[in-house]
Amino acid sequence: MERSLYIEHLYKSYHNQPVLTDLCCQIPQGKVTAITAPSGSGKTTLIRILLGLEEPDYGVLNGFKNLKKSAVFQEDRLCENLTALANIRLTSISQNKSYLISAMEQIGLYDCWQKPVHELSGGMKRRIAILRALLADYDLLILDEPFKGLDPATKEIVIKDTKKRSMGKTILFVTHDELELSLMNPSQILTL
Repeated sequence: MERSLYIEHLYKSYHNQPVLTDLCCQIPQGKVTAITAPSGSGKTTLIRILLGLEEPDYGVLNGFKNLKKSAVFQEDRLCENLTALANIRLTSISQNKSYLISAMEQIGLYDCWQKPVHELSGGMKRRIAILRALLADYDLLILDEPFKGLDPATKEIVIKDTKKRSMGKTILFVTHDELELSLMNPSQILTL
């Protein structure tokens, strides 16, 4: 029987300005759920609450507490002075070097594993942030506009890799991009 995660009557405001108001939804485990909404509608706030980085004003999160979580934020959040490989290894210390380099090459990151992140392009940094999250040990993967800034051909490669590596995991995926929605093929789309 498929289990689900539930968000029930979630409220969050900042300085008396409501951001999330009575949000209720069901997230099926082991499936991709897309979240779409205009800017400022609370998508990032919801993600921060689900990751435990913020507390809601009110509401219940059923099933989220004991899940291992991994995330890709809108910003890369990489350690700029570490190498690309060292950044990825932060979440996958048990994987051997050759496996990690092979994973990098599968998304078009060739011959950059030993370079400090601050020397890499924005698209390369984005792919490193995504791969770091994918190679972590998680039950729930939260992606906040993860493919933003990637050209269409690279985006397609990275999304294919993302789907392969996260198969069977629960994914919450925030996007405004129709191509990304089409390629990720979510089982449901929530609009905040």
